[in-house]
Amino acid sequence: MIPQEIIRQKRDGGALSTAEIQSFVEALSAGELSEGQIGAFAMAVWFKGMSRGEVVALTLAMARSGDMLTWPGIDHPIADKHSTGGVGDNVSLMLAPIAAACGLAVPMISGRGLGHTGGTLDKLESIPGYQITPDAAHFRNVVNEAGCAIIGQTGSLAPADGKLYAVRDVTATVDSIPLITASILSKKLAAGLQTLVLDVKTGNGAFMADHGQAKLLAQSLVDVANGAGIKTSALITDMNQPLADAAGNAVEIWNCLDFLAGRKAGTRLEAVVVAFAAEMLVSSGICQSLKNGEVKAREALTSGKAAEVFARMVHMLGGPVDFVEKPAKYLVKAPIEMPVLASESGWLSACNAREVGMAVINLGGGRRGPADKIDHRVGFAALLPLGTRVEKGDRLAIVHAASEAAAQKAAASIASSYRICGNAPSLPPVISGRI
Repeated sequence: MIPQEIIRQKRDGGALSTAEIQSFVEALSAGELSEGQIGAFAMAVWFKGMSRGEVVALTLAMARSGDMLTWPGIDHPIADKHSTGGVGDNVSLMLAPIAAACGLAVPMISGRGLGHTGGTLDKLESIPGYQITPDAAHFRNVVNEAGCAIIGQTGSLAPADGKLYAVRDVTATVDSIPLITASILSKKLAAGLQTLVLDVKTGNGAFMADHGQAKLLAQSLVDVANGAGIKTSALITDMNQPLADAAGNAVEIWNCLDFLAGRKAGTRLEAVVVAFAAEMLVSSGICQSLKNGEVKAREALTSGKAAEVFARMVHMLGGPVDFVEKPAKYLVKAPIEMPVLASESGWLSACNAREVGMAVINLGGGRRGPADKIDHRVGFAALLPLGTRVEKGDRLAIVHAASEAAAQKAAASIASSYRICGNAPSLPPVISGRI
């Protein structure tokens, strides 16, 4: 395999064979390629694209570049969900235990915050003792006994993806649909999944702000995942406002516990969580229709079974045994809580969700650089949804901050992120499409 010949072939718009792609990924994994060659390959793909067959081959090659997990002894369908990232998007925290309570095994490998979007792992690290990188044997044991485990990717899973992504990140080739597709799905294939559901977000708080581009990405992910042997579907969901009424780390764990206790019924968040649970149950063959899947998911919530699964998972991964019953004993609160007040009367008609995410980072709840330490206490709670009628002086949100000055700045940022108008707005549906 001569790397420059493969690069030239793709640069000129040619199709790469499975063998050529496999050889390139093997050389990438072995450290035999220069950063220049990796970057040139990524740029050639960015400009010329890849066929479905090429993306399937790239996905499989990167998945097989490290460990491939198997699940011997688990007689439940192996299922997972992936989100392309959003603000106040803590769906995974509730979805995994709901799906497990309904009879699925959910080995969920999640990530940290990226850009303005929050990370599931950062949220879970708000819980004292929670281990996000257990060894493979312990990971399997938790999935087997609790029904689900939410952990981080280890260096042994799809290592070729990590090497390729590091170069994409500094060569302006992150937003290539073929490369995004292979990156996401290689890790899911390595996790040994049988079924997968995808949450592809669109709107001003999403990486794919344009609905058409989000649809193209969703179609690519579904086509390639199914072509690689994982039964997959996708929902396109709205990210023109925070999904939950909280954005941060510990505040989203509080939100999760409230959700599992049934205190978030009727919200946009509930609609998304239940819809994804139904997708997982139908894809795995546990339910015959999405309607039946939604009923089963709601039963798992109202019966308390989902909360029990979450508590068991947390404890088995090192968290307190009584965390769900006594969260205030363990979740550290920020010293400053400050309300954000409406400057005028009217309807909440628009929100810059990206700016809300950036405000969390500015409070210390996210990272500007890889070495930054997160303050898990900070963020926003009690965020009102769009379409709410407010009077001047009503509370729009509560800032949780480390200092008075930080709280004042964050409150101003949140206030400027929302638009209030005189008429009730027409809002997009929270789920706008299914593929």
